[in-house]
Amino acid sequence: MADKQRAQYGAAAYANFRGTLPNPFPRTIGPRAMEYLKEVVDSGLTADMIGRFERAFSQAYGVKHCIATPGCTPALAILAASLVHCGMGPGDEIIVSPITDYGSLQGIVQQGFIPVFADTAPGTVNLSANTIEPCISPRTRAILVVHKTGLVCDMDPINELAKRHGLMVFEDACQAVFSTYKGRLAGRLGLAAGFSFDTEKTMGSDTGGCLITDDDGLAEYMRFVGHSRGAQMQSGFGRVHVVPGMALRMPSCTAAISLAQLEIIGENVAQRDRMIRLLSRLIGEVPGVTPLPIPAYQEVYSAWMFGMSIDPAQFACDAESFAAQLAEAGIPGAGTGKYYLMPAALTFLQDWARSKRYPYSTPPASREYAYSTDSCPRAWQFLQTWIRWATFCEKYTEEHCHLAAQIVRTVADRNRR
Repeated sequence: MADKQRAQYGAAAYANFRGTLPNPFPRTIGPRAMEYLKEVVDSGLTADMIGRFERAFSQAYGVKHCIATPGCTPALAILAASLVHCGMGPGDEIIVSPITDYGSLQGIVQQGFIPVFADTAPGTVNLSANTIEPCISPRTRAILVVHKTGLVCDMDPINELAKRHGLMVFEDACQAVFSTYKGRLAGRLGLAAGFSFDTEKTMGSDTGGCLITDDDGLAEYMRFVGHSRGAQMQSGFGRVHVVPGMALRMPSCTAAISLAQLEIIGENVAQRDRMIRLLSRLIGEVPGVTPLPIPAYQEVYSAWMFGMSIDPAQFACDAESFAAQLAEAGIPGAGTGKYYLMPAALTFLQDWARSKRYPYSTPPASREYAYSTDSCPRAWQFLQTWIRWATFCEKYTEEHCHLAAQIVRTVADRNRR
């Protein structure tokens, strides 16, 4: 691995971005952050900052349980490890959005579950009930939907489909904190949901994440397996580890910053919603360029990134070149996102399925699997012409939106056939 370039995250991944539009870093931090951090230190680490954050987030979301974690990938790993509580085991299938991040899948593959990728709905980055239904098999146990970029999947039809087939529905709402769907918050639309507070995300802390649920039994098991390492106390002996658990607890200082960020998230999300709608309208006026459609059912779009597609018939360059020109013209971080296609990006899954490595051996698998760009052809085709920038943030003003639209128009006109 010495000659390989490791992926970077957070501020380090944004360090070399340059342009005339805002960059999320340095992040805007809630004004009480230092007060809460000082409380942690002055208390000699006895302040219950983690519990305070969990209670505050639960109240803000109107949910019974919040389980704080050190990040979004650990949150979803705890969720996957807790599915044994719901009767799942190795070789069982979980239908997953194809356009997402490895964090959505890490826990699933580590628990021996088999991901099955449903294709995306036409013209968007999200799956739908129509694309999920053909993927359901006798081994399907759950659906993990991803609200990519902060756009909420059309959840009512998905939940109706799941109910007909006896399937559980979970949400990866890491990019959709406080987005809404028909008056309901993203993350309140399934049995449980995971969130991200990583530095670059909408409610960016120094890192962090959480799980929410109204299910008492599932919440207790998530704490047991995720915080208590699957250990119970036995009289006269001590800790007995009855399941292979994890120690994925949110640090107190992360909880302090996350609590301060929660206090300013309302204005953050409101600004993102206003600006993403204005930016989408302005860029939608550029011939040959189509922003991600914002569904009518989504009252609040807690946008983490801006995305648009270009019509290849109208331009003499491909999406890679178009995005590079946008970055050069002043939109920091503009680029394509082909690596978001998980059936293509998770090459180890391709190897496991090809070699029938556990859990792709029979048993526990009941059939053969293959992962590639052919697994989700519509999603792969969509990504060929899709451009996004994850530097879209609450710092955008109307002037920034007009400037971004003008940059897109200039690049489009320069490359028009």
